[in-house]
Amino acid sequence: MKNKVVIFGGTGFLGRSLAEYLRARGWSPVLVARHQVKDLDFPFVAWDGRRVGPWKAALEGARAIVNLAGKSVNCQKTPENCDVILRSRVEATRAIGQALCEVEQKPKVWIQMSTAHIYGDPPEVHCSEGDTLGYGLAPFVGKAWEAAFASAKSEDIRGVVLRTSFVIGKGGGALPTLKALARWGLGGRVGHGRQGMSWIHETDLNRLILAAIERETFEGIYIASAPKPVSQATFMRKLRKKLRMPLALPAKAWMVKIGARFFLNTDPELILYGRYVYSERLREAGFAFTFPRLGEALDDLLN
Repeated sequence: MKNKVVIFGGTGFLGRSLAEYLRARGWSPVLVARHQVKDLDFPFVAWDGRRVGPWKAALEGARAIVNLAGKSVNCQKTPENCDVILRSRVEATRAIGQALCEVEQKPKVWIQMSTAHIYGDPPEVHCSEGDTLGYGLAPFVGKAWEAAFASAKSEDIRGVVLRTSFVIGKGGGALPTLKALARWGLGGRVGHGRQGMSWIHETDLNRLILAAIERETFEGIYIASAPKPVSQATFMRKLRKKLRMPLALPAKAWMVKIGARFFLNTDPELILYGRYVYSERLREAGFAFTFPRLGEALDDLLN
């Protein structure tokens, strides 16, 4: 298969968006995941995300692999969920590395998803690639994830790590939920509202991954985030303006903790805390964002 790109975790929102983007540009995506989904219009290979299996045949002759595999963090952080969040990332990465040792025609590049949460939740500091990593569950998982990648990747394969921020897109992610909250009049300031919301449009993430595939100069760690992060209060104000919803109720921290647990079944810290990140390395590489500002990104996604 010419220009084959194997996407692990490929049936989720990010994987399918990337597959559509690559196919439209002449690439041949193959999706690897635990479960097939309905109406999937791409070659699919099943795996358990833990061990080498027959799925390793998909790696033969691939131009690139993209690893997006891992349990969503949009859940309550019970001990069980925390364990799965960690294991699903580390074990999948190790399994890919072990499979590559048994492949004759190895891919030229391995693009590895990571998380901008690795910088923790500094209230005001803007972080770039070389800054101090944070403290807490997400930084712990991010460090283990990247360490697994560093150990699994062989020296003859170029490696690119993308510390990815909050992805906004039409087909999934958190934006549909935020739109619904705004339309219900609940899209106001949460807590003090100054927590950072670093974001990236799904098109720019796809463009960045394609650039990492095609440009041999891309190597190492990059922050995958638009260059203009905003506060939570600013993000929701801009979203309400685009939706022509002028009013919104603010939410105290205790209200969010109750609502997230009993109504949204998620972790309140995902909205109560945040970070401001930007990429010095992408700027130095000359990568130009199609949607560098939030207003432009929301115009595209909401229209």
